Amino acid sequence: MALWKEPVKSATTATPEVTDQARFDIPESKPEPAAPVQPAVRPAPVAVPGKPKAESLIAPDITIEGKIEGAGHVRIAGSFKGDVSVRGDLTIEPGAKVTGSVRAEKVTIAGELVGNIESAVHVELLQSGALAGDLKAGSLSVAAGSRMRGQAEFGWDDKGTNGGHGGTTS
Repeated sequence: MALWKEPVKSATTATPEVTDQARFDIPESKPEPAAPVQPAVRPAPVAVPGKPKAESLIAPDITIEGKIEGAGHVRIAGSFKGDVSVRGDLTIEPGAKVTGSVRAEKVTIAGELVGNIESAVHVELLQSGALAGDLKAGSLSVAAGSRMRGQAEFGWDDKGTNGGHGGTTS
């Protein structure tokens, strides 16, 4: 029996009228409608271990004067004059020159820094690196052949102890 041979219902056939009350009388056997879609909540950025932070680069043939602030890593291969304050790493490439104060988690100097490192977890002065200024950091690595002119304070926390290793000062 084919569908095209079935008689067509006339337009005069009465269809049951659906009232507002009938719309709400849904049998329990039917699946429930999907929950309304909620707008996505964007969480605040959080540093995730293993996930690299974004890195900004000042290219070798670029000279910039100003201020760098923010989160993420900064790599300077050109020339920068101004203060750098980042919640991330600062790398000064060989041949690069930075003039200004620095605050960063890790500072790697392979070029030249003229200014103070006011706060860093770790500073690494590489063989080609030069620092003309004072340094305050949690730890310091100095390679043979590097140069520094200034005072260095490292291994001490803000309470006047050397990180819990040994005695304290008053």
